[in-house]
This record gives sequence, structure tokens and C-alpha cells, in this order.
Amino acid sequence: MNVEATGLAQTAFTGRKKLSFKSVLREAGIGLALVALVIIFSVTTEHFLTANNITNILTQVTINLVLAVGMTFVILIGGIDLSVGSLLALCAVVAGKAISLDVGVPMAISLAVLAAVLAGTVCGLLNGAISAFWALPSFIITLGMLNVARGAALHISDARTIYSFPSEFNAFGSMTLYGIPVVFLVALMLALLAWFVLTRTVFGRLLYGLGNSEEAVRLAGHSVFWCKVAAFTICGFTAGIAAIIYMARLNISSPIAGVGFELNAIAAVIIGGTSLSGGRGSVLGTLLGAFIIGVLANGLILLGLSDFMRQMITGVVIIVAVILDHYRAKYTRN
Repeated sequence: MNVEATGLAQTAFTGRKKLSFKSVLREAGIGLALVALVIIFSVTTEHFLTANNITNILTQVTINLVLAVGMTFVILIGGIDLSVGSLLALCAVVAGKAISLDVGVPMAISLAVLAAVLAGTVCGLLNGAISAFWALPSFIITLGMLNVARGAALHISDARTIYSFPSEFNAFGSMTLYGIPVVFLVALMLALLAWFVLTRTVFGRLLYGLGNSEEAVRLAGHSVFWCKVAAFTICGFTAGIAAIIYMARLNISSPIAGVGFELNAIAAVIIGGTSLSGGRGSVLGTLLGAFIIGVLANGLILLGLSDFMRQMITGVVIIVAVILDHYRAKYTRN
């Protein structure tokens, strides 16, 4: 590797450390925005800070947080995954079929979890492999997978919702620990694991490097192909986990589940400060972004706004977040 190439690689892989102070400021700003929302809704609504409503917020945030954690890996490398909502539906249907097998309750639940995770992981792997091998935009590939997964979910289920899950499985969706939903704790542990991978492993540094410069990763002797495949595979894996949580919460497995979930996940990641161009962002920011979306949705419902108004306001927040990302990118280049 020549001197110029070495410098390029070092810039890509150490960029995250150089921006650590700016990253802290960014996440602090997102945290302050979340605190401001909490204060506003606490003052303007009567039941926002009640124990029941806080539990509701944690439960409502869970699925989006799980999907957003996986989406963070993809967006960090400069990609996008539009298929996660449809993958959730496919994974839920596959798991619903598995849990209906007459093999005993413990075995059926184990098979359902395994089937959901495996289905999501395989689809994510295909997204990454096709996009990376032919150097195609992930936007197009995952848009195609969105339709493939949705069609497969409808075909496997005969376009019918699957009901009647074991009570042991349903109990998981409503279980709490010291007032905190267990499903949220699962999502939080997944976020902590993702944080560790991105901040404490070579693989995590490679993903940041890939988002800054593919050429730097290649010159450093690492496989760009397998890094991309791994990022999309993780995103598919989290879609499988989200499907199980969805089933446990609602006690159904629907082929039309997850419509629009991919947009909420992307919004959480972008609001959380991860750059759409890749190379900058964190799981902590994604966690805060998911909470901003969840708190905003909950507070607007308590204010009595219509579904149309809530969609409009959420859309405005996303647009503002993208504009801020544009200026963040200019700031970090200076």
C-alpha cells in the first residue's frame, strides 16, 4: 500500500474518533429535543406522564427501535433498506405457520422464533449480496425485496391472518418487569449489543470506514463485499426479531403487517443523527430518534389530533431532520 493509500485508509478508519466530541454534541442535542417534547406534552396533556402511558410509550417504541437498530448498520455504509416492513410480515407469517404445528408448545415456540429469525436473515443476506455483487443501488434491490417478501407472505398465508397462539407465547408480549415491558428490555439489549459491535469491534470500524470511503476499506485489505452483506444480513435479522415481538404483542400473524414500518425505522435513524451518506452516526442516536418518534406519536394522540394531522407533523419532523443532516455533513467536513 502506498503512502497516499495509507493516508486514505487512516482517514476513513479514524474519522469516528476525530468526530467523537461533535458526536457527543449531536446526541446531546437530540436528547434535549426529546426532553423538550416530554415537557411540552406533559404541560399540554393530562395523562402523558402517568405510569400507564409511559409503559405504553415503551411498548410502542419497541418494534421501531428493533428495526431502526438494524437499519443503522445499513445506513452507516451509505445504503438503505426499504424491505424491512415486508420482511416483518413474511417472518411473522412463517413463524405463525411454525407455531401452529402440533409438536408441543415449547417446541412450537422455539421453531417459530427460529423460523422468523432465519427468514429475515436469509432475505437480508440476499439484499446485501445482490446489491454488493452487481454494485447496484440498495434502494432498488430492497424495493424489489419489499414486493417479493409481501407477495410471499400473502401466498404462504393465503392472504389470511393467523390466530390462536399458545398462551405462553402471548404472555411474553404483555409481561412487565418492575413496570417495564419485557419486549422493550429485549429491544434495549439488542441496541446495547449493536452499540458494542459498532464501537468496540473491528467490524464496527469497518462499517464506519465503508461509509466514508469504500476504496479505503479495499486498500486496507478488507472485503467490501462481505462488509455490505453483513450489514444487510443484520438488518434482516432484526426484522425477524421485530416479527416475533409484533406477534407476541398483538397475538396475530398478518401478511399485511409492517406497512410503512421501514419509513419509521429510517426516520428514527436519521433523526438520531446518522448521516444518509454513511460514515457518521450511532446506536445511541438511533435510540433517541426512536423515542422522539414514539413520544411525538403518543403526545399527538393525547392532544386529540386526527391521524392525518399526526402524519403531516411526523413528516415535517422527518424533513427537518434530513435538512439538519445536510448541515451536519457540511459542519463535520470543516
